[in-house]
Amino acid sequence: MTNNPVIQVSLPGIKLFKRGKVRDVFDLGDKLLIVATDRISAFDSVIPTPIPDKGKILNMLSLFWFDHTKKIIDNHIITADVKKYPKELGEYLDILEGRSVIGRKANLIEIECVVRGYLSGSAWVEYQEKGSVSGIKLPTGLKESSRLPEPIFTPSTKASTGHDVNITEAEMRKTVGDKVADILKTKTLEVYKAACKHAESKGIIIADTKFEFGEVDGKIILIDEILTPDSSRFWPMDSYKEGGPQKSYDKQFVRDYLISIKWDKNPPAPPLTEEVVRKTREKYLEAYQKLTGKTL
Repeated sequence: MTNNPVIQVSLPGIKLFKRGKVRDVFDLGDKLLIVATDRISAFDSVIPTPIPDKGKILNMLSLFWFDHTKKIIDNHIITADVKKYPKELGEYLDILEGRSVIGRKANLIEIECVVRGYLSGSAWVEYQEKGSVSGIKLPTGLKESSRLPEPIFTPSTKASTGHDVNITEAEMRKTVGDKVADILKTKTLEVYKAACKHAESKGIIIADTKFEFGEVDGKIILIDEILTPDSSRFWPMDSYKEGGPQKSYDKQFVRDYLISIKWDKNPPAPPLTEEVVRKTREKYLEAYQKLTGKTL
């Protein structure tokens, strides 16, 4: 199935809206064309080595979750069916098939909405230092990868460059106001809990994830990607054991490799080995297949 990896998408005649770490976004007037490339980022840097088919996996898995959660909150998706794309995209359908969507333009709410059901990553580090995460006091005696009594909402600022910065809920409320903050927190937790229920039925723990929201015609909607191996920690249930790091279906494998070679996390990022590329692709594919019941 593997084709040549798509590192960057250029569509002559179509206006580029922005290039993110993973997605190339094009301006279609009142809509956006969002194309998931095979780029991968870690520690807020784009890695020079792509992961073949990664963009398709992320795109198709996001579409699955957007459909699964649309009764909880509306989202930006208009269509992912290339047969319904505007005529001016006709000559590019081969590259767009499977890795793109057309979505509504939304005013981005500049908050990363992070939700954690388990203690891992930066939350584990903070808990060891303070006994709390993003200002939320947690029970004593928790271990790395412990399940939390209840999922917690731990927002961060959304940085266009550099690292996102964790903030407290109170700080978020000062930024966006109580009304918007209530919606962001409530919907983040509702979508996470619904996704966890489905994932656990497929043998996968969603340890944590993050969402982005936007506003269209006064209504807050989900945008970007959701519940992918790029934006979430996915752990196999059958090997889960608190007290240390977990096996995973996400890009933690890439992070662990970069840590093992002692990269200082300052750009430019180093390339990945063929083995890391192959195993990362396999992990992403396995997550997709387990969660959706489909092959790509």
